[in-house]
Amino acid sequence: MNKTPKAFLISEIISIVLLVVFLFLLPAKLFKTPTSFVIEASNGNLLSAAIASDGQWRFPVADSVPVKFKDCIIAFEDKRFYNHFGVDFLAMSRAIKQNFKAKSVVSGGSTLTMQVIRLSRKEDRTIWQKIYEIILAFRLELKYSKEEIIGLYAANAPFGSNVVGLEAASWRYYGRDAKTLSWGEMATLAVLPNSPSLVHPGKNSTRLIKKRNDLLDKLAKLKYIDQSTANLAKLEPVPGKPLPLPQNAPHLLNRFKVERKSLEINSTRITSTLNEDIQLKVNSILKRYNNRYRANDINNISALVLDARNGNVVSYVGNIYQLENADLQSHVDMIKAPRSPGSTLKPLLYASMLNDGFILPHTLVPDVPTQIAGYSPQNYDLGYDGAIAADKALSRSLNIPAVKMLQQYKYERFYDKLKKLGIGTLNQPADHYGLSLILGGSEVTMWDLANTYMGMVRTLNHFNTYKGLYNPKDYQQATYYNGNKKNEKDYQRNSFLDHGAIWATFSAMEEVMRPGDEGLWEQFSSSQRVAWKTGTSFGFRDAWAVGLTPNYVVCVWVGNADGEGRPGLVGIEAAAPVLFDIFRLLPNGKWFETPKTKLKKIKICKQSGYKASESCLDIVDELVPIAGEKTVVCPFHKIIHLDKTGTYRVTDQCESVTNMQHKSWFILPPAMEYYYKIKNSDYKTLPPFMAGCDVSGGNNVMELIYPKNGATVYIPLELDGTRGKIVLNAAHRNQRSKIYWHIDNEYVATTTNYHQLAISPPPGKHTLTLVDENGERLVQTFTVLDKEKKER
Repeated sequence: MNKTPKAFLISEIISIVLLVVFLFLLPAKLFKTPTSFVIEASNGNLLSAAIASDGQWRFPVADSVPVKFKDCIIAFEDKRFYNHFGVDFLAMSRAIKQNFKAKSVVSGGSTLTMQVIRLSRKEDRTIWQKIYEIILAFRLELKYSKEEIIGLYAANAPFGSNVVGLEAASWRYYGRDAKTLSWGEMATLAVLPNSPSLVHPGKNSTRLIKKRNDLLDKLAKLKYIDQSTANLAKLEPVPGKPLPLPQNAPHLLNRFKVERKSLEINSTRITSTLNEDIQLKVNSILKRYNNRYRANDINNISALVLDARNGNVVSYVGNIYQLENADLQSHVDMIKAPRSPGSTLKPLLYASMLNDGFILPHTLVPDVPTQIAGYSPQNYDLGYDGAIAADKALSRSLNIPAVKMLQQYKYERFYDKLKKLGIGTLNQPADHYGLSLILGGSEVTMWDLANTYMGMVRTLNHFNTYKGLYNPKDYQQATYYNGNKKNEKDYQRNSFLDHGAIWATFSAMEEVMRPGDEGLWEQFSSSQRVAWKTGTSFGFRDAWAVGLTPNYVVCVWVGNADGEGRPGLVGIEAAAPVLFDIFRLLPNGKWFETPKTKLKKIKICKQSGYKASESCLDIVDELVPIAGEKTVVCPFHKIIHLDKTGTYRVTDQCESVTNMQHKSWFILPPAMEYYYKIKNSDYKTLPPFMAGCDVSGGNNVMELIYPKNGATVYIPLELDGTRGKIVLNAAHRNQRSKIYWHIDNEYVATTTNYHQLAISPPPGKHTLTLVDENGERLVQTFTVLDKEKKER
């Protein structure tokens, strides 16, 4: 009897509803259990892993399952896996017969597909649940391939204790990747999901060995392996106590945990850009130095290696990793920690001034006692050169010239430049840092610092590639994740720093004297050319070293995570040796190509390093950044007038112009001259004036070195409670000349040769007047701070 149209329609609707229900039976995500965070090296080997939030070692599903495991688990659990659609009715009917005959459950008959369903549901199993699993198994086979199903099983099967999944089991029980396991080892793991309690240190080993050996014989019977291979595999030991997982990049692992969502990575596993061999060797180097430094209570050390060619992180060691000693604070990732940079920003100022036409590479800059609004910078050696070439000041890391250069460049401009270059920790206004910005008065992270230098390296490397143009994307942060590549190109005519300024800066950084035997590097053909800079923060809290080649940027930090300073914690002694040990690990390469079209040959005054003036005598042609054309001409070469013997200076009031000699003379300001001539014996001081010559209105012959005009000074108490003194210091062009000192118009003393005077004036504002024997006068003011106001 035919169905009525209404009945037919109802049956059709029911069929469609059942079909829809069947299609949507499986959730979009089959397994919702948390997985371990896993970091792999670029070659796929495990570097670090963290236990999942539910306390299980459970790795995310792998891209592929080892063939040995597939063979073992199929032979052991489901030999017709590739021939059924989720349910093996032959195996199921056999299991029913065996269970009925034995009057107990001796065989399950479940396929691997059904076991995947059971693992995902974790509910009490009734006959109805079993039927539901069969339906879901059919649905699973429609949605997933056989390879994906066995991958789900391998990732979620229990392997004893808190170990879930083949990969976690392989590392926990054998300390190796599953792909490297032998037949005996793989067979051992294959029998565990069926009886996960068999793995227990000191227990059940006999039962485990029997199950493994039975499987090996079965593999031989099914022709997966020959019997001799099976017999040899039976001789292998079974695992005992679970092994700790590798922790070779724990700080990067923690960083990945924090940044995973922002990186838009769904999995908790990444294949990183880290080179496994270099990462392990850098770990070893840092551990060796840390053992040495801990004798001086210096507990922490970190290093970052970037590949400038592709912007990848090659090695990431945020700290030594010794969790057994909590006092060491080795969990702190110092690559991300804001710290005082010491002198590591000086090359950026040097490059900025070259880029903007403020200096040339050899321009003389002052190196004299300096006081600026109460701020008195000091060189590390507490000495003064009077005047020193800018590139030498950088290579020697002198503080006073750096402050003088920043004063000329303006700290507001430098602050803006640092932000553009990628220093992201400047969270206060520029005035908050002031001139101390160049001596470590701000904070930086190793990550930002290394990335900034890598941006400069990449810019110079791409000089020819981009045909002299710039790509701001060269300053993008390095990536530690292989799937996070952005090859955007945005060519521009100008950049933060031009090719010429960067090239000249790296040349100056290459001249820094290396520590220990590395100072002889040029004698060894195998040694790398490295541009580098060290830094030491105030109070010896941070020791830095950053180095670069066209291929790599290496940054090292040494110190204490809690900020405690230690004597001897200086960049050149603590961080630089580590830097060069790391560079020895890295392959050599060619040096930077000279960006000739971004350099211009101009005439330079050899003695001053400025653009040559008409008065300069020794002139050389030098390649300098193009902006060097904007720099001023040499201010230190001036024409002076001498008598016909060349012995005395004269004026037209005491000598006929026809009898005069007109000579160019290198003349530094008195304070610069005072120190410069001590270290430069070839410096010629100005000849004295001929007797009877009126020199009023002539060149300034005196300069007060300390205190500067308008300065505020504080006179401390001595140890015995008496009031101390301040030492006034002046310079005169004629060393033999006498200076008569007056304070508030009262004569105080006379000095000859060395013009220093110790006094203890009362609090308040004072006028200091200096008069030499020729009547030249210098008048300045200073204020002595009241002790009570100082304390208040």
